[in-house]
Amino acid sequence: MATHGHCFDGLCSAVMFTRLYRHLAPADAASFHYHGAGYGPGQNGVEPALLSGDVNAILDFRFSPAPKLDWYFDHHVSAFGAPGDREAYERGAAKSEELGRRQMFHDGTYSSATKLIADVGAARFGLDREPTAELVRWADMIDSAAFPSAAMAVERKEPELKLMTVVEHHGNDGFLGKMVPRLLEQPLFDVARSTDIAQAYEPLGRAHEQFVTLVEQSAETMGQVIYVDLTPHMIEVAGKFVTYALYPESAYSVLLSRSKSKCKISVGYNPWSPFPRRHNIAAICERYGGGGHPVVGAVSLTADKIDEARKLARSIAEELQS
Repeated sequence: MATHGHCFDGLCSAVMFTRLYRHLAPADAASFHYHGAGYGPGQNGVEPALLSGDVNAILDFRFSPAPKLDWYFDHHVSAFGAPGDREAYERGAAKSEELGRRQMFHDGTYSSATKLIADVGAARFGLDREPTAELVRWADMIDSAAFPSAAMAVERKEPELKLMTVVEHHGNDGFLGKMVPRLLEQPLFDVARSTDIAQAYEPLGRAHEQFVTLVEQSAETMGQVIYVDLTPHMIEVAGKFVTYALYPESAYSVLLSRSKSKCKISVGYNPWSPFPRRHNIAAICERYGGGGHPVVGAVSLTADKIDEARKLARSIAEELQS
């Protein structure tokens, strides 16, 4: 199955779907392969060749019209990136419904794909949600930024947020292949507090503190928008919510970062802002090949297009001012 890689909701979605599949086919001694799909230049969808199993699923990621796709769960409003994708999804959903068991579900009103799988699994297939209630709660809180405060998201004192950080940095195929079975066997509480997660987080925590300092030094106030250009530095994972903690009165954040593989423009609405949201961020990002949700989204360009990324990032910041 393909799920959103380097993403806590993507990891938890894979856990929930594996539980659902085992619930539906308890006698099937299936082995599971997990692929962490990523957004970026030239990689905005799942390659059809990756859907090579007897049963194939895409979770928390853009839809693919590949003939071998069996299951689909997603909550991004930008799930259908190419012309004809939505129609292909609707045909697939209708076909599985006609066969007596719908297997494709998209709902852009959901705050996380994990919760969507849990709710559909319970309502349609009788899946018991109780054993993974905390997993669903944390995935939903993290993916929707429903933290009590920006400080909680930035300080990351809770072990679950430390695990989130580890996933964001290390959540590739190999990591998913080890972590999904572990979360199927152990409660999230125990996994998040394990020694190996604490050790993996330690250097990431130091890097996160340095990232906060970089944001503070580089941020530019553009009315209600905080614009941050971090391209002078190489940053593999740009931390979320930092601008909201540093500038609680802001409405939007546009953060440009550069890694070895891409330039990334991260755009978000401050959920703690005193100002109402006036823009659909997913729609803005879709114009430039990106996507996301109405409240958060991103656009990626190749690593060599720094000047183009700077112009685009500032243009988006200026649009959010209006």
